[in-house]
Amino acid sequence: MGVVVPAHNEEQRIGACLRSVHAAADRAAPVHVVVVVTADACTDGTATLAAREGAHVINTHSHNVGAARAAGARYALELLADAGADVWLAMTDADSTVPTAWLTHQIYWARGGYDAVLGTIRLASAMATPPFESPHDVERLHNAHYFRTRRVSETQGMWEHPHVHGANLGVSASAYLRVGGFMALPTGEDRDLAARLSEAGHRIARTDHYPVHTAARLRGRAPCGLSDFLASMHPTLPRCTNSERRNG
Repeated sequence: MGVVVPAHNEEQRIGACLRSVHAAADRAAPVHVVVVVTADACTDGTATLAAREGAHVINTHSHNVGAARAAGARYALELLADAGADVWLAMTDADSTVPTAWLTHQIYWARGGYDAVLGTIRLASAMATPPFESPHDVERLHNAHYFRTRRVSETQGMWEHPHVHGANLGVSASAYLRVGGFMALPTGEDRDLAARLSEAGHRIARTDHYPVHTAARLRGRAPCGLSDFLASMHPTLPRCTNSERRNG
């Protein structure tokens, strides 16, 4: 199994991210897990810190999350070339932390015959960010949008949610390669991959179990990503017309 983490100037968060990934890998033993960080156009200590945390690090200069994610997946598959036909790729982001059962949960779906797993996110605890007076304001507004399709009957059970997040995604290597992998898109590369997997008839599990916690910041790395969507919820901040493409 490979875990791929694209990162652009994430020295403040990459350590916590990788420690959570390693805890999930320990829980998944004896499954062999390799962790690859793509340090894309980094000008800080991201690459050094990632290597210190035991990740395989590759450096790219694309300024493009789709290209960075694809490069990381390609390198992970090279490292796992002798692992046989059942290689699984798990994706998260450098500003996120994963739960301990994250990988075992993906393995459960993979062994059940699914080709991909689309998980959910929660906003991580954060300081209040102007113009929001409280971090709870951001969380409340985000949740009102995020859970709008969730019926009361699904609150304790399976929720076939509509979301796609590169921070919480898994895919079999065979399905990933069959549809051509991640495209070099500056945003929405996760939704694009999920759409092609669906169009090709691959079995996709959409689950709200074991969500990933991701940073609730208003200035992100990818254009029209989660940060732009969070910012768009405040009437005084500019809106990104493409935010629904990535966070709907």
